[in-house]
Amino acid sequence: MSSTAPFALTIVRAGGDELDEVMAIMGAAFDRLFGEAWTRAQVAGILPMTGVTLLVARHGGDAIGFSLARRAADEAELLLIAVHPDAAGHGVGGQLLDRFVADQRAAGASHLHLEVRDGNPAVFLYRSRGFAIAGRRSNYYRGTDGELFDALTMVLSR
Repeated sequence: MSSTAPFALTIVRAGGDELDEVMAIMGAAFDRLFGEAWTRAQVAGILPMTGVTLLVARHGGDAIGFSLARRAADEAELLLIAVHPDAAGHGVGGQLLDRFVADQRAAGASHLHLEVRDGNPAVFLYRSRGFAIAGRRSNYYRGTDGELFDALTMVLSR
């Protein structure tokens, strides 16, 4: 994937009012084959919980990416991050990931982690930002055709 100039973004905290935009991005960004996307009910159900943060990245007013995170005490987990394919290669994922790290550190989280499907190209982004593989969950994701995929647990190593 070739990278072009980063987009100038506005990244804002969001909530249920942005759920349609979030689901549209997720539907476009996550390949159904791998079974990684959340349902609307799952996203809506977690939003009101304490410590949950939804961020939406906008370019020219359009929602082009989002991240969903959860923090409890000194631990934060990046639950979801997605960029609309039309905006891929413009640094949106990196800006969202950087904002996740900055916001969670500012809120007192010293342990940051995430899970990602083994083979997902996002692993390269996470590694570039200092995340390291700390574990593996065998057969964690079930694809639409029944194929199973491992999940990698990654932690911020700096």
